[in-house]
Amino acid sequence: MNNDNNPQASIPAKSTVIPRSAGFVGLGLMGAPMAANLLKAGWSVTAWNRSTAAVDDFVRLGGSRAGSVAALRDEPVIIFMLPDLSFIEEAAAGLLDEWRLRPPRPGTLVVVMSSVSPVGVRAFGVAVAAASGGNAAVVDAPVSGGTEGAERGTLAIMAGAPAEHFERLLPVLEAMGTMVRRLGELGSGSLAKACNQLIVGTTTAALAEAAELAERSGMDVESLFEVLSGGLAASRVLEFVGPRLATKDYAPTGPAKFMHKDLSFVRASAAAAGASVPMATAAVALYGELKDQGLGDLDLAVVRQTIANLSSSDSGADTGAPARAGTRTTETVEETP
Repeated sequence: MNNDNNPQASIPAKSTVIPRSAGFVGLGLMGAPMAANLLKAGWSVTAWNRSTAAVDDFVRLGGSRAGSVAALRDEPVIIFMLPDLSFIEEAAAGLLDEWRLRPPRPGTLVVVMSSVSPVGVRAFGVAVAAASGGNAAVVDAPVSGGTEGAERGTLAIMAGAPAEHFERLLPVLEAMGTMVRRLGELGSGSLAKACNQLIVGTTTAALAEAAELAERSGMDVESLFEVLSGGLAASRVLEFVGPRLATKDYAPTGPAKFMHKDLSFVRASAAAAGASVPMATAAVALYGELKDQGLGDLDLAVVRQTIANLSSSDSGADTGAPARAGTRTTETVEETP
């Protein structure tokens, strides 16, 4: 098979087992426990983060501090956990400049574990391969499972990479997740995550509609969800998001605004594949409305408040500020550079 158009093909992937050393960029709500689990699994981890306080905490756990992302240039694996690809590209600019001057060791892997555009991450792979003289390759390996999964090391990890690169990276990924799968070539992991978000985002919105309809009709939402959990409507989304929807607890475990971004990736991928995605299209509009209402920094469950604000005010329900919103403040899911 001709691999002339595959920038990743020249990477010698099977030469050696990856040394148990890694760089980690982004110690936010997800990144910090993921990096900590690498330490627990016996990896030597050097981290960089915009906020030095997060790095201070990481060092106390036994990790090391990088003065810059470029300082991670000789790590065999460099993991990025930042909010979007534009942040990753900005953070990695100095690293790529270093590699243009002196290429890294062959087989170096750059792992994008954020939710990013499948098209964009493939372009990033081309840029990394070019800057490194063909010695570094990008693997996209976004995660699902939220902060609880990140803390417990039980994340679902969806990887896109050549099979040889995935096999070498597997010990790294298994230190952070219990369901680790290769879905195809670079970009496949990001597309799988987009499909995941399609299901999570639309299911949460449907549960929010049901909750608002039930309450406005005089029904107890918690009782409704208890009954639903015993039937065909039961789901992990209902299990984890249902209680927050029922009690209108919108304190952020992860900003809802990221769902709008992820669902936009679904639409873009569908357009490229010639697939119709009416549910995703409707959800993009709904989560866009959520952001327009100024609710994007709250928990995903706040989509219920968005629906309440869109509902007729003559029902007598409160359409003001969300109940219990902002009862505590947290940093975003992934630290920005």
